[in-house]
Amino acid sequence: MLAEQNPYSPGSGRRPPELVGRTGELEAFDTLRARVASGRGDRGVVLTGLRGVGKTVLLNEMYRMAESFEWLTVRIEARRDEAGVHAVRRALARGLMASSRKLARTTLSSRMRGALGTISSFNAKVGATGIELGVELSQGRADSGDAEVDLLELVEDVSLALGERRRAFGVFIDEMQDLDSETMGALIAAQHLANQQDWPFYIIAAGLPNLPRVLTETRSYAERLFNYRQIGKFSREEAARALRDPAERLGAKFAPDALDVLLDAADGYPYFIQEYGQAVWNLSPEAFIEPSDAVAAVRHGTEQLDGGFFRSRWQRATRSERRMLRAMAADGEGPSSTAVVAQRMEIQPSSVGPYRAALISKGLVYAPEHGQVAFTVPGMAGYVERHHEDIDDASGTSISSDR
Repeated sequence: MLAEQNPYSPGSGRRPPELVGRTGELEAFDTLRARVASGRGDRGVVLTGLRGVGKTVLLNEMYRMAESFEWLTVRIEARRDEAGVHAVRRALARGLMASSRKLARTTLSSRMRGALGTISSFNAKVGATGIELGVELSQGRADSGDAEVDLLELVEDVSLALGERRRAFGVFIDEMQDLDSETMGALIAAQHLANQQDWPFYIIAAGLPNLPRVLTETRSYAERLFNYRQIGKFSREEAARALRDPAERLGAKFAPDALDVLLDAADGYPYFIQEYGQAVWNLSPEAFIEPSDAVAAVRHGTEQLDGGFFRSRWQRATRSERRMLRAMAADGEGPSSTAVVAQRMEIQPSSVGPYRAALISKGLVYAPEHGQVAFTVPGMAGYVERHHEDIDDASGTSISSDR
């Protein structure tokens, strides 16, 4: 089959050809849109799950929907590094200015003109961009330099103005668990006040499974502010549709056994489905995909995943941190007890803490429960097992296992 016609698209945040298994989340967001249009309020949305389950794809789809609803929208990606604090606020200001240019070209009510002035003041204080909206800055609004004060004033002025038009102000945040605590606290406080006052302001966020805990640790009331949606892997039927339907639209068909081989290998994870789908399309000489084509595709696709998806994450860890990942891999997909991990590493349980904190900071593991750790990436344990000889050679150590 022709590679240029390959319908599968593995990649970070890339929309797959068949957006299956996410109807409930998209319908919930459409309900939020309908409530805004009728002058009613609701909660923001938080999507959580492991890497590779399609959170960013779903967040982007909701962003596109909000744009079609004529919301004022901003999309940012959080960063954990030191530059992330200022980068995120500049990105928020730049996004607001760019999105507001459409409003600036319309007939402005006095409230909307004031809101655009507040946006301009916020942008001027952050120093993000030289874009102008053709209005005077709102002196004394969103220009104090205090993140919480400025965001509360910004959200108030913008939301009230948009409410006149039955529109909303939506801030879409990817990797929200990586926001600095000050910005996160300010955004949560703004969402809290908006909920209380029925302002049409909504945070729509995506992050790792520990994001709800991070939010509630930042502000205890965050547990009541959002519609939390856990995004997991597909059912077998949904995964089959994601593989089968794009191929059939282009005249290709899977032998039942071939489809089963790919489904078993992908285990319902959307990213893996796209990787194996792309491989089988490129490797199949005919439009009828045989089991042997699928076996070859799994081998090729796994090599691709090992060389990029898994290896890039493994290389973020230091040699000492890799010892912990190796110890965790003995539990497969986990989770792992930190006490057992310490035993395998032949260290005291209290000594696991710095490794755990560093790996959480790098987004490689998370803590599903107290005293537990788990990989953020599905299949990471399999990668470690497949390459344990190379890994042991690289680290210069081996880990005892009680399996």
